[in-house]
Amino acid sequence: MTQSIPGQMQAVQVVKHDEPYELRTAPHDLLVKVAAASYCHTDGMVASGVFGSKLPVTASHEGSGTVVRAGSDASSSDFQVGDCVMCGLPFHPCGDCGDCRGGGGAQGQGQEQYCSGVEGHVGVHLDGCFADAPGVSLLSAAPLACAGRTVWRAVRQTGLERGQWVAVVGSGGGLGHLGVQFATKALGLRVLGVDARDEALELSRGFGADAVLDARMDKKDVVAEAQRVTGGRGADATVVLSDAPGAAALGCAVTRVHGTVVQVAQPDEVSVPFQELVFRDIRLKGSLLCSPAESRAMLEAVAEHGVEVKTNVFKGLDSIGELMDVVKGGKIQGKAVIVVDQEQIDAEK
Repeated sequence: MTQSIPGQMQAVQVVKHDEPYELRTAPHDLLVKVAAASYCHTDGMVASGVFGSKLPVTASHEGSGTVVRAGSDASSSDFQVGDCVMCGLPFHPCGDCGDCRGGGGAQGQGQEQYCSGVEGHVGVHLDGCFADAPGVSLLSAAPLACAGRTVWRAVRQTGLERGQWVAVVGSGGGLGHLGVQFATKALGLRVLGVDARDEALELSRGFGADAVLDARMDKKDVVAEAQRVTGGRGADATVVLSDAPGAAALGCAVTRVHGTVVQVAQPDEVSVPFQELVFRDIRLKGSLLCSPAESRAMLEAVAEHGVEVKTNVFKGLDSIGELMDVVKGGKIQGKAVIVVDQEQIDAEK
């Protein structure tokens, strides 16, 4: 999370693994004046050392702001000074590999998020990746840079058609409440929300889940209720957003025979009993972020269908401690966002 100051830049940085964030002055190559930046589960993984990031590293790969300088290279030529943008992962894909050129992508589109030659990832190793954000507020654009892009692709990866059932395990979280809306508002799917917190179940209902299941119940009861709601079959596909133990297994269990489960959450190990996977012919696939083309489609869907981002707003970079207290408290609904530049937010209004 960064903020421009004459001659210097303030940044919330990971200085030591598993230690609180520090507000520091850092060198920078300024491209975007950040207005808002949000906290993602991946930020916690960076802070704990999962990715082996070279420290110090500036936190947050979910940002939005205004372009103040645009270069002449291909990656920045589509942007003009004054453009509203969102900033996220990854940073400078190579442009030459099969994923960048479109191999395996939907309708010949690239899958740059899988590029093996990428220079790094924003908020993990480096800063500065952009996607144009027309018709979307700066407060909403920040969480969409990672959470939105991730769950948009995951729901699309189910391959379901309008009227079919998708289960979302972790439906009341930062990604989940967006996934529920993408599924119902943009794609016309019916949603079975699954979560294990009262606040999350409430959020799932509030954002349009057709039915909500409490994952704290016995697994067989959750499955029985899922089948009852869906007419005896189970969900046609499931998106797993929770990294809780047993989440992937539950996702497979509530999915119909021959159905698809898209794994997004990143626990140390994804564990599924062979009876669920083999005997029921469940197709398990992973999904990561989305390509620039998919990102543009997501933003169009947000603007067209009125997808809302539930935000918990904190003012100023020095509020990072307060933000972390709320996040770790376990009762947060939606995404935690720090307003870095109030002037940009006010000007937008």
